[in-house]
Amino acid sequence: MSVMDIPDVTPCAHRFRLVLADDHEDLLREVQVLLRTEFVILRAVTDGQALIDAVRECEPDAVIADIQMPGVNGIEACGRLVQKGLCKVALILTMHNEAQLVEEALRAGIRGYVLKVDAAEELIPAIRSVLGGIPYLSRGVSIK
Repeated sequence: MSVMDIPDVTPCAHRFRLVLADDHEDLLREVQVLLRTEFVILRAVTDGQALIDAVRECEPDAVIADIQMPGVNGIEACGRLVQKGLCKVALILTMHNEAQLVEEALRAGIRGYVLKVDAAEELIPAIRSVLGGIPYLSRGVSIK
């Protein structure tokens, strides 16, 4: 069993529940370590279809996904999940800072967009922001 298969079993009476998706397992582990003190990590997966399946099974409060993943990309997967009401909010965590991708994510109903280079400082505040109903864009994100 890999680290990604081990659920967070910490009591969660007051902590939001997340599903993570990124095709880089090392990065997933780093993100889990970063977020575990603040949130319950229900599942961490490595492709878009697995993300959709995990959200249907786990019913998280939020989804955090990379854009480029095998099969269904993160924007498409998150957009489907949000539009179907399967998660409250979705947030993209990516290295891509192209205005076209940011705008595509926002049109899909994704509420947050964080650059991986800013994750250590911005990811937790971004998650809190979008769960509180306030959209969040990394300080380095550019839109037209």
